[in-house]
Amino acid sequence: MRAMEIQCSGCGDVTLVRAEPVYEGFRKAGEAYICTSCGKRYATAEETPFADAPKKPQVFSDADRETTVPSVFDGAERQHCCGWCRHMVLNPFGQRCGVTNRFTDATDLCEHFEKRSC
Repeated sequence: MRAMEIQCSGCGDVTLVRAEPVYEGFRKAGEAYICTSCGKRYATAEETPFADAPKKPQVFSDADRETTVPSVFDGAERQHCCGWCRHMVLNPFGQRCGVTNRFTDATDLCEHFEKRSC
């Protein structure tokens, strides 16, 4: 997507430009660009004097980027919540623990956890 600012040759200002479709019959043939400040019309995108977009400052270099993704959980902590427990009872009306008979969420943690066999 191109920036919609131009250095208008009609008024000399840096202004916004409006893209207007050009039709041949009922078929779209292209777009004309119109300066919103003075109304000067440019027939094509090639002859429209678009303003250069300001370059983003380079704050970080490639040396600042990490090559490995940090690990938040170790292998023993993964799949250790009620959603993976063999006591979890799922039905259309709610989720509950089969040991305590309390309503639970799949992300809850419990001391009665036993991993479900697949």
